[in-house]
Amino acid sequence: MSIHSSAAAPRAASFNARWLGAAVLSLVAGLSQAQVHGPNPTVASLEAAAGPYAVANSAVSAPSGYGAGTVFYPTVRTEGQFGLVVLAPGFLAVQGYYKWLAERVASHGFVVVTVNFNSVFDQPDARATQMAKALQQVVALSKTSTSPYSGVIDTARQAAMGHSMGGGGALAAARGNPALKATVALAPWHGTKDWSMLQVPTLIVSDEKDFIATNSEHSNPFYASFNAALPSAKIELAGADHLCGIQISAEKCKTALAKYSIAWLKRFVDGDARYTPFVKNKTAEMSAFDTRGQY
Repeated sequence: MSIHSSAAAPRAASFNARWLGAAVLSLVAGLSQAQVHGPNPTVASLEAAAGPYAVANSAVSAPSGYGAGTVFYPTVRTEGQFGLVVLAPGFLAVQGYYKWLAERVASHGFVVVTVNFNSVFDQPDARATQMAKALQQVVALSKTSTSPYSGVIDTARQAAMGHSMGGGGALAAARGNPALKATVALAPWHGTKDWSMLQVPTLIVSDEKDFIATNSEHSNPFYASFNAALPSAKIELAGADHLCGIQISAEKCKTALAKYSIAWLKRFVDGDARYTPFVKNKTAEMSAFDTRGQY
């Protein structure tokens, strides 16, 4: 073994130990401040077309740094504040394709902002930048008395979520902002394959028959690169393809996609341990499943 290799090994081990310690402390701190919204979850409640909260929406009138935005929020005002999730479309797609998912996530106790990008051709890193700007603007709007969701957002609890290039954007957004509480990447596409520096609990939902963001070139190497200490999971939906979630006829696929996305957001944005079983176990609708980290 060379001198350089023997010197590098202790440094790498020391870095990994520090990273693991910081990650565990951060996760424990988050759990100690858990926010519990809604009744005890069941498979039926997570597979339902809507959660326990009525939802309204409001367009962002003057989006700053991104193309367009719509905010979906619970109308209840007796349960405190809710976490904020940005939901990004894929290549050539627009926010309206994901309205159903935004409404479903919001109905389980989140504020969700769907976005359009400056261009439908924007690459994942550009999408990540715009997702961050959307989060910043919606937080600012929530602090104004004229906003219909004034005071509703818990600004300390934010997450990034997206599909395809929007899923790649969600990963990049998490890489750029370790303070995010969760990332959900749906059939993510990104040119970068090494995500070992991610510090945000991340769920990848991939599709068994994805021939666009193929698992072999995208979801699988992304997940394989994650630090082993990072709370993370990879679900592969049996029989699903890349358009799972935006096809009108794909209700079964939509149900599974929403169920696991909501459970992950509840577990890590809210710190609600009631949802752990829903993201820790393989089910019949999964063709593959893996999980890492302590949670």
